[in-house]
Amino acid sequence: MYDKQNHTNTYGAYKMSKFNDYKYFINRELSWIQFNKRVLEECQNTKHPLFERLRFISISSSNLDEFFMVRVGSLLDQMKAKFNKKDPSGLTPKQQLKKIYKSVAKLMSDECNYFNNSLKPALENEGIHFLTLRQLNSQQLSYIKDYYHKNIFPVITPMIIDRSTSFPLILNKSLNIGLLIDENGKKTFATVQVPSVLKRIIKVPSENGLDIIMLEDLIKANLSSLFGTSNIIAVGCYRITRNADLTLNEEGAEDLLGTIEKFLKKRRWGAVVRLEVEQGMDKEIIDIIEREIEVSKDQEYEINTPLDLTFLKELINIKEYNYLCYSTIQPFNPLKNIDNNDIFKIISKGDILLHHPYDSFDPIVSIIKQAAVDDSVLAIKQTLYRVSGDSPIVKALISAAENRKQVTVLVELKARFDEENNISWAKQLEKSGCHVIYGLVGLKTHCKLLLIVRKEKSGIKRYVHMGTGNYNDITAKIYTDIGLLSSNPDYGEDASIIFNMLSAHSIPKNLKKLCIAPLNLRERFLYFIDSEIQNALKGRPARIVAKMNSLVDTEIIENLYKASSAGVKIDLIVRGICCLKPNIPKISDNINVISIVGRFLEHSRIFYFYGNGREMIFLSSADWMRRNLDKRVELLFPIEDIKIKKRIKKILNIYLKSNIGTKKLNSDGTYSNIDKPKRESLDSQNTFYKSNI
Repeated sequence: MYDKQNHTNTYGAYKMSKFNDYKYFINRELSWIQFNKRVLEECQNTKHPLFERLRFISISSSNLDEFFMVRVGSLLDQMKAKFNKKDPSGLTPKQQLKKIYKSVAKLMSDECNYFNNSLKPALENEGIHFLTLRQLNSQQLSYIKDYYHKNIFPVITPMIIDRSTSFPLILNKSLNIGLLIDENGKKTFATVQVPSVLKRIIKVPSENGLDIIMLEDLIKANLSSLFGTSNIIAVGCYRITRNADLTLNEEGAEDLLGTIEKFLKKRRWGAVVRLEVEQGMDKEIIDIIEREIEVSKDQEYEINTPLDLTFLKELINIKEYNYLCYSTIQPFNPLKNIDNNDIFKIISKGDILLHHPYDSFDPIVSIIKQAAVDDSVLAIKQTLYRVSGDSPIVKALISAAENRKQVTVLVELKARFDEENNISWAKQLEKSGCHVIYGLVGLKTHCKLLLIVRKEKSGIKRYVHMGTGNYNDITAKIYTDIGLLSSNPDYGEDASIIFNMLSAHSIPKNLKKLCIAPLNLRERFLYFIDSEIQNALKGRPARIVAKMNSLVDTEIIENLYKASSAGVKIDLIVRGICCLKPNIPKISDNINVISIVGRFLEHSRIFYFYGNGREMIFLSSADWMRRNLDKRVELLFPIEDIKIKKRIKKILNIYLKSNIGTKKLNSDGTYSNIDKPKRESLDSQNTFYKSNI
């Protein structure tokens, strides 16, 4: 059996006294806030189409929800448990929360200002108006009155809170209306949940452009009839965010599927970690809500826009305004004109690199679809972490099982916030005859791996796909990821061993090319970094280029400091969290860190080591975070084809030259624009799309 405890790195035992000082690390949570600030700032960038700017502010709002649900929730749990250990930057949970609340208050204030002062005027210039009821004409008022009685009134439920009624459990992330009613001189609190099943945006008939009324405003206007009284003293919207970082006890769970289904129900009712109220809300209403849901003033945010700006997605999806969005890109498909019987022959001729979204995701879907009906295919094995709601890949796997192929699918049920979707697919896969593995106890399976076993004239042959991103046809259009299709027998043999590990809980031995976490991925990265250090100390050229989503792991950072001090030139492309401080004299003055935020979400993980001229390039599903290296099943695979290596080197060089949508990390944890006036502007994402690199 696979024993995680005996085969993970003893994180924290590794000490490098010169490089593990608190002053050399940026706090993880504050770094994330800096990342979301960069996302939010894109809504100010007028080079983006207007609706794309709306998309950025919607993403920023959604990101903050998850940040509070997971990261803030975890810190509050630590405080309740009286856990006072300092993080690598020297902050206790209490100190982190204090800084977080202050930083988030500024971020949410900026969000409101950007929407009110920049986006709303821009929308009005396009004939899109957010109106109040007072601004509607008689015809429009008649329309919304009828709309309310037909579509809203049957759905909403008024709730009076008096001595006979306890305060209701408010659903996580739900929008609510609180009000005070005068009942014979006594104030009574009442609340109404704004139905999430209804659209927040109500389009009102208009001869000029698009007139919009918000759902909550229409409900507010009808509260008197809803509660049967005109004695309403005060009204205001509020919204809560709950702790979703609840501990899942997998040990001893005989039925992991059932355990996770029960866990999901608990998540809806975790402790409240944030309260949002609309600007000008009556203080007495706020006091009642604060007391009942048990939040402090630090956790309360007053908002002068509609609460929860993720509703803007509804506006973005209105087809009449497609011209305010980016036009759909037309990705290159290297297998577009390949007949069904030839796809395996093409892969047999040489490895194929797919750089999404510039290269189409269709070849991955096609190879599974073709394998499902190919008489020569004996087995298909695949890991699934996050898939789309209507996944063509899952449907192809179901088809393969129905065609009597041996289909094995590892569905990771612990993929945060995708658990319900994955449970649904897992059940359908099982019903079709697939052998479904529900992940490993204590570990998330995050690697992206597909194996197709085919009987050919020369014998059994294996085809693999390995990638940096999920098998998700929707996100493949908006995330940058890299994948490799190959019939390399070493890749295929290693893939078989890894799938045996996942299904039999065995310890993989004698892997030829691939490397996996939590077995030895950390050690492999440290080995490559140390090799560059040794080359630098011998006076040889030494260089590291690494692209990832997040850089948090303390041991990796300390070794990068050691490498920098030895003279290794290091370029890091880190989209999100980065706890490493660059440009510290004698510590990290050879390290440069940039972050790219643009139309597409940078998601690929690429690692380059000069290797005394060998120039080793690896792709991986893993970031340099403790969770990736020690608590997940991750995959690292080498690129050996010379042409593909050259292509990835070119990709990295374009990223490093980018100065549009690119910001540089400063040693104080802030980010600044890249000031290179002598160089021509270069947008890496636009370059990849136009040049098909």
